[in-house]
Amino acid sequence: MPFLPFAASPAILRRAPARLAMAVAMALASAAACAQQIGADNVPPPQDTPYPGTVTLHVDANDTAQGIFRVHETIPVKPGELTLLYPQWIPGDHSPTGPIAMLAGLKLSAGGKPLMWKRDKYNVFAFHVDVPGGISSIDAQFEYLSGRTDSQGFEFTDRMMDMEWSKVSLYPAGYFTRGITYAASITLPRGWQFGTALETASQSGDTTTFKPVTFNNLVDSPVYAGQYFKRVDLTPSGGAPVHLDIVADEPKYLEMTPEQLKVHRALVTQAVSLFGSHHYDHYDFLFSLSDQLSGNGTEHHQSSEDGLGADYFTAWKEAAPDRDLLAHEYTHSWNGKFRRPADLWTPNFNVPMGDSLLWVYEGQTQYWGFVLTARSGMWSAQEFRDAMAMVAANYERNREGFQWRTLEDTTNDPTVARRMPLPYRSWQMSEDYYSGGQMMWLQVDAKLRELTHDKKSLDDFARAFFGVENGSYITKTYTFEDVVAALNGVAAYDWASFLHSRVDVLNPPLADGIAATGWKLVYTDQPSEYEKEYNSRAQSPRHMYNLAWSIGLTMGEKGQVNDVRWDGPAFKAGVSTGATIMAVNGQDYSDDVLKDAIAAAKTGKAPIQLLLKYQGSFRTISVDYHDGLQYPHLVRIEGKPDYLSEIIAPRK
Repeated sequence: MPFLPFAASPAILRRAPARLAMAVAMALASAAACAQQIGADNVPPPQDTPYPGTVTLHVDANDTAQGIFRVHETIPVKPGELTLLYPQWIPGDHSPTGPIAMLAGLKLSAGGKPLMWKRDKYNVFAFHVDVPGGISSIDAQFEYLSGRTDSQGFEFTDRMMDMEWSKVSLYPAGYFTRGITYAASITLPRGWQFGTALETASQSGDTTTFKPVTFNNLVDSPVYAGQYFKRVDLTPSGGAPVHLDIVADEPKYLEMTPEQLKVHRALVTQAVSLFGSHHYDHYDFLFSLSDQLSGNGTEHHQSSEDGLGADYFTAWKEAAPDRDLLAHEYTHSWNGKFRRPADLWTPNFNVPMGDSLLWVYEGQTQYWGFVLTARSGMWSAQEFRDAMAMVAANYERNREGFQWRTLEDTTNDPTVARRMPLPYRSWQMSEDYYSGGQMMWLQVDAKLRELTHDKKSLDDFARAFFGVENGSYITKTYTFEDVVAALNGVAAYDWASFLHSRVDVLNPPLADGIAATGWKLVYTDQPSEYEKEYNSRAQSPRHMYNLAWSIGLTMGEKGQVNDVRWDGPAFKAGVSTGATIMAVNGQDYSDDVLKDAIAAAKTGKAPIQLLLKYQGSFRTISVDYHDGLQYPHLVRIEGKPDYLSEIIAPRK
């Protein structure tokens, strides 16, 4: 999925619905962070020693009508002070977004008698309790309350659910999560089926008990379940098992054509061919096709949470955008889960993460997500080029924020902005390490090909860096210096300076990679078919009219301005995000009326007149813009090697 002009970047949208909506949870998390600067919490630091005994955790997920997960834990304990933690720093979110506000009804007991708990003064994710003498285990009960409206985001509908164990569990402080063993079970609505990376130990009616795993592996293994379910085998020849576990709003949305099955299998084959390894015993794409539970995407080591519109298969021909979702999250099994930036590895889920290398973790994953989507045939070569043109145009015209921020500084955005809506995204920017990083890695790929006379490429880096230790899924961390050394192992060059000149400077030359691959960015007055689909998909979370590269606006339906390009023509005229365009040159607003006015102004001297409504007031402004409609495309540079076509050619 290309970078969204004036909107959330690709993987942000994928994770948006259940997380963006939790404003209360974010506020509490922010308050906790501020409080911890004022006073120290009373939470034991994690130690790398095994926790004695096994925690049993049961989740009753039967309540499809009200969306309530009912949780019961039995925790082995010793008499004395005990601190229980609710996960705060969630892997894949890169920020302290644990939805603590959705936890309710917490009760602790021992031997049937209630125990009083007290929340930590400076850490709202920590609960303290005194365990009486003679007690060897305590029980914890609470509810996790799933969002129930579009604005809150859905994790539970009447037909399916996405359950993340981090949201439905407490764990004892003072230990690495890899040292705490959990035996988890779940009760589902009658007749529902599920997919997960966890392995089943036993089945009794609608209750499934899973084999015990460490807590870090449990949190890394969500459960998708639904009334309408289908499991599709994508296992490559001679490889570890890979499955697509689909839950859908209706049975008809589960059906795949032979060609669709072929390209999804090719995705797995191409990824394993790229990296030359796998880092899982088995892998499950957990895939929801729904008009409610969509827009999600989070990486895990042996699975991924993926969600798109219900008509993913049935509207295949007109829905190329979003198809890179599966490739992106699958790539994370290698880049992000197996190999992870050293400052993103933490001993438990309440120690702050560092995001400084997200331009590798997410940026290169964004790059391979596009490439593998094309190599597998899920995109045509033209669709790939059109998607890249939109990304490149964003970094040629629409990222004024690089005048004051570096690409590396945007790695702080998961914590700074918490993926909440922003009024002027082109100036504030938001997690540009995704698509900005993608553009940088395109340049790296082109440079490697140039240095080696097209004998080596970023494929060689991927195999050497992410493909090591085949079969292992014990996290292997890396630093900036490790990345530089691996690049030098492919082709000697001053890679440290090359990377710094794009990551650590203002106005980095991120759009230069297109020309380095034998193509150039041009603009015409007609959008590509890909961009038409990208903007018009009713099922898309971003349904909008995109005039970002001309007048500098994007609009939602009915003329509401959802972003204004900073210092662009509309901005200079005084258009505000949140305003609604009521009329254009005296005519009722429609998308076509505005586009016709922009086209007409190219040959005329009169400015475009917009009647705006904002907060109950009306005003007319004049936009002095005369360059016509502008839509990005890629065209070949004659006489230069066509690296871009080589990059997306399928590997054998």
